[in-house]
Amino acid sequence: MRSLTNLKHPPRFSLSSHVDNHLVLTAQTPCRIELFVLAEDIIRVLVLPDGELHGPRSWAIAPGMDDVALEGRERRDLSGFTPPPFAVSGDAAQLVVETARIRLTVTLDGGFCAWDILHEGVWQRVMSDRKTQAYNFGWWDQRVYHYVERRKDEIYVGLGERAGSLDRANQSYEMRNIDAMGYSARSTDPLYKHIPFYVTWQPEASTGFGLFYDTLADCRFDMGRELDNYHGHYRHFVAEHGDLDYYFIASAGTPLHAVRRFTWMTGRPAWLPKWGLGYSGSTMTYTDAPDAQQRMGEFIAQCREHDVLCDSFHLSSGYTSIGAKRYVFNWNHEKFPDIDGFVQSYLDHGVRLCANIKPCLLQDHPAFEEAARDGLLIESRDGDPAWVQFWDEVGAYLDFTNPDTIDWWKSRVKDSLLKHGIAATWNDNNEFEIWSPDAIAHGFGHAYPAHQAKVLQTQLMMRASHDAQREHAPERRPFLVSRAGGVGMHRYVQTWSGDNYTSWETLRFNLKMGLGLAMSGVSNSGHDIGGFSGPAPGPELFARWVAFGIFLPRFSIHSWNDDGTVNEPWMHPEVTQQVAALIKLRYRLIPYLYELLWQSHSAYEPVLRPLFAEFPHDPRCLVDGDDMMLGSQMLVAPVVEAGQTTRDVYLPDGARWVSYWSGERFDGGRTVTLPAPFEQPVVLLREGCVIPLNVAEQHFGHAADERAFIAVPPAGAGIARGGCIEDDGESEAWRDGAQGRWHVTLTGDANTLQVAIEREGWMSQAQSQVRVFVPMSEARAIVCAASTHATLVADHTADGWRCVTISIPH
Repeated sequence: MRSLTNLKHPPRFSLSSHVDNHLVLTAQTPCRIELFVLAEDIIRVLVLPDGELHGPRSWAIAPGMDDVALEGRERRDLSGFTPPPFAVSGDAAQLVVETARIRLTVTLDGGFCAWDILHEGVWQRVMSDRKTQAYNFGWWDQRVYHYVERRKDEIYVGLGERAGSLDRANQSYEMRNIDAMGYSARSTDPLYKHIPFYVTWQPEASTGFGLFYDTLADCRFDMGRELDNYHGHYRHFVAEHGDLDYYFIASAGTPLHAVRRFTWMTGRPAWLPKWGLGYSGSTMTYTDAPDAQQRMGEFIAQCREHDVLCDSFHLSSGYTSIGAKRYVFNWNHEKFPDIDGFVQSYLDHGVRLCANIKPCLLQDHPAFEEAARDGLLIESRDGDPAWVQFWDEVGAYLDFTNPDTIDWWKSRVKDSLLKHGIAATWNDNNEFEIWSPDAIAHGFGHAYPAHQAKVLQTQLMMRASHDAQREHAPERRPFLVSRAGGVGMHRYVQTWSGDNYTSWETLRFNLKMGLGLAMSGVSNSGHDIGGFSGPAPGPELFARWVAFGIFLPRFSIHSWNDDGTVNEPWMHPEVTQQVAALIKLRYRLIPYLYELLWQSHSAYEPVLRPLFAEFPHDPRCLVDGDDMMLGSQMLVAPVVEAGQTTRDVYLPDGARWVSYWSGERFDGGRTVTLPAPFEQPVVLLREGCVIPLNVAEQHFGHAADERAFIAVPPAGAGIARGGCIEDDGESEAWRDGAQGRWHVTLTGDANTLQVAIEREGWMSQAQSQVRVFVPMSEARAIVCAASTHATLVADHTADGWRCVTISIPH
């Protein structure tokens, strides 16, 4: 345990070591501050009050990598970073470290840090430690503190999945993952995820920065809610255990830079299979029924009857039941008398199954005694299982910091699920609610109190599931989902916002929750469409939920309604036709979503983004609204209030916009009122964009793909440019070059619009003609660029757009 030093004054530091990009400041007391200059825009600060590391290794830092070592990364491991040129200067009062983009000034009396960012040739002060007791040098207790000064004009976004407004200012938040079923998306805290990263944006200076605290401990962020007259205005971070180990990421000009760099620093987002973008059915009701296999068959029949497109189904935990309780990896053969036949019946219709798995064994689980005997469970100090409450029974969590547990888990995933044809794993109820200080984790041979790093268990569980899937089918990309998680979860899984409550308020605030996740490096996410817990959604609310959900990377309708009803596309006959049409719109847009996820994987771009992140110079975009950008080219404005038939939308300044439905053009910097029928959600395209589409006619069980593009060229001289990635959508062959790309460019002058379409690399199918849609108001002559050897086949109007068909050479 860290010893406390009764200091009347903060320690005075001096530079005692400077080796390459690692600087060490020490004091006469054991206090120590280490600085790591990792890139021209990233500097790390490690504060050690007694000179020793107390936290475990890091499982978060993986710069540009697919993963870290199973047992974690040593805290002083700098692999993956390329140190930049930097200067060190100073005097008796301060030390200055300066890169091309950051200037860090450390006041030697107390070790207080002040940060400047170079923006447009001028150094701007963006953050300063609080001048009074910024760190815990043994003043108070064993916890870790960091206090910084707060400016009233600052915006804070991130901290992962949080309830309430997108701007976190004047609020406080806990990261203490819990199973928050039926939460309020406006006010409940804490929730499911542990992502101690946020972006500070200072609109007047157009500068900002990201702060990441690399900790696995329960922690709390106060973003100005607390006031204390002795210290001025401040915000602060408190962790229950470990060390103060934080990364400062400069982000001048746009807040998106900090998000990209944080995502890069914490690992490459997984490139998941394309079918994960399709509609995924789900409900607890089917698998809880005594005739579950028959109920599951009825879902397929209803999809066929209503022509609802579907790519997967999330198999809830009722398939594992014995009586009223659930036992992971157990199949209830009374509910599912023919497992292989059941799975194959879904695959025959192009629907893959994603099976629910949980990391806790109930005390009467058939495998409990074996797991306890072999040391696979988190144990108490006396060697007995560390008992926890789990659902309606007492049980014990599996310990994923024990390699034997990982092997056991992977074996069960393969033998119980994958060998039957189950395609994916749904890692659920994995918050690891361990509160006792007497519960001990194996720690890869270095035991520690399990409650000090609960989220690590979550991360290792999803990794074990991922590795099991990869080992079972190394030629296929694994697909997984996980409810809980922490920094680095994007390397493995798609996620969702947990067991939300059915209400209009949830619809509104889940939108902000998804933006917060994306601005925290986790882009592949969504929500339980319609609401999971509470009353069944009415027809209007359900239709509006679907009209919002089709634009998210994860699109799953899932429920456990209080009245026993099921959220299904056909639950309300009066809107079933519109819901089916919305799902087809989702499939029309999948090439764009797939491209955005590729940009997330390859360039660390957030898929969803708040308007102000894309338009940081427009003050009206700073308002906490109900809109979002899908990538940089598409503005989505869901209806989030009952009884609305139109939608007021503010169009950001600095761009012109075109309605997806009418092709009508609008100048930015103003609010427009647009029609918003259920089946036509308000979508606007940014001038200069080219959006890929799938225009093939599709029906349930009969997937088809035909590439087309919708383009919005500038009204005068200018260029519209875009394209999309192409591969087989599922295999790992892309790693060996089986991947291609479409490039589409429209170059205009006063009289002519020249179209160039090129294919690069491998293509999954030969397509000899491509349709390009431009606004109906586009009256210029359209010609093909001579360099492409393409020819114009047809030019007509379709669905309110001018459509040109172009023949392209093979």
